[in-house]
Amino acid sequence: MMITKMALPRRTFLRGLGASVALPLLESMVPALTAQAATVANAPRRLGFVFIPMGMNPEPWTPREVGRLTQLSPSLASLTPHLDDVTVVTNMELENAHTTGNHASSNAAFLSCLKGKRTEGSDYELGITVDQIAAQQIGTDTPLPSLEVGTDLIVQVGSCDNGYACVYQNNLSWASPTSPLPTEADPRVVFERLFGDGGTPEQRRAEMHKNASILDWVLDDMAKLQHNLGASDRTRVDEYVSTVREVERRIQLAEQGSASAPLPDLTRPTSVPAEWEDHVKLMFDLQVLALQADLTRVVTFQMAREASTRTYPQIGVPEPHHPISHHVNDPEKLAKLAKINAYHVSLFAYMVDRLKSTEDGDGSLLDHSTYMLGSGMGNPDVHDHRNLPIIVARGGGDKKWGGRHVKYDALTPLANLHLALLDDVGVHLDSFVDSTGHATEVMEPSSL
Repeated sequence: MMITKMALPRRTFLRGLGASVALPLLESMVPALTAQAATVANAPRRLGFVFIPMGMNPEPWTPREVGRLTQLSPSLASLTPHLDDVTVVTNMELENAHTTGNHASSNAAFLSCLKGKRTEGSDYELGITVDQIAAQQIGTDTPLPSLEVGTDLIVQVGSCDNGYACVYQNNLSWASPTSPLPTEADPRVVFERLFGDGGTPEQRRAEMHKNASILDWVLDDMAKLQHNLGASDRTRVDEYVSTVREVERRIQLAEQGSASAPLPDLTRPTSVPAEWEDHVKLMFDLQVLALQADLTRVVTFQMAREASTRTYPQIGVPEPHHPISHHVNDPEKLAKLAKINAYHVSLFAYMVDRLKSTEDGDGSLLDHSTYMLGSGMGNPDVHDHRNLPIIVARGGGDKKWGGRHVKYDALTPLANLHLALLDDVGVHLDSFVDSTGHATEVMEPSSL
């Protein structure tokens, strides 16, 4: 690594045996005597998608106000601290998700807006997803064009939904009609994908057994770097390194807990926390690290897969999610579905908070990112794909982008929003699948 006091390359890495740690955007990475010299305003834009399964209970989800929001609905209340950074969108639909395999198509169409080929075999076919369209243009300058993560550990095979192959439920992201991109749920695997570089698996395991940090392998480069940085850059690097170390510590704690368990769960990798909420937050924190270091600019996160039978006893819902979603208007089931919805949103609020509190260039990561949370299903009781639950989080710096409820008068293709999200990161398409226009009203700065 070469360091000068004048400027650092944006692609500066701290290297050591088995490790390669990219750095966040620093002032010293801005060339001297340019219009950017005083700030780093031209930070790259990032795009993220978070999928939640099986729709929502619309009554506690939907804000009563349309236009400017002064209060969020009960299911969205955890986002109140970030009210000005979120836009709630209602009356969007996925028309092509209406199939005989409604769970498979909810997952598959969420980012593709397409109807997958009905097959139980390996001759599956869908189409390129919006995240990969973005990655083809804004992911070419990063080590990872895109990052696909989730929390479901078992990859299902065969037929999962009325003649539709499990591949449609396992994967959100598709690079081509026949190329689904695997979703990774093991935090250790993701961490090593971001920071591992060289070294044999045996060497890495030996270091892990000593509870060594990957940062210990780059101490020499770290010392040289810190000596040549200004005060503000040293602070930013210290904060970033502390976050890397904390995420790694949590992975190690999960591994230690698995090793000491009397009856280890053989279906769960040792680095996966025992509690699902801890797993979700760890995967969100890994996304933040990847975005902060510009290792990728495009992320998809499957918080839970369609037709999930996950239980949530921690919030008073010990029954599996899928049977509850078929509520037949039973008040008790509807109340539990609302609890699950609110819980999922609260975890998304955690991510928004992390993005907002992480410095990036002249603002925060949230100022330079757009994240969409949503589901491919509206009313899960009847497998409906209309009035989807959609939230867009976007920081604005000096401008206010959120604090609104955009309610369409008529059902509007989700593809319209995908086009607007692409526009927001500088990727411009005239149309996408069944789009009828660009949902510019969602992405424009608020004038309310």
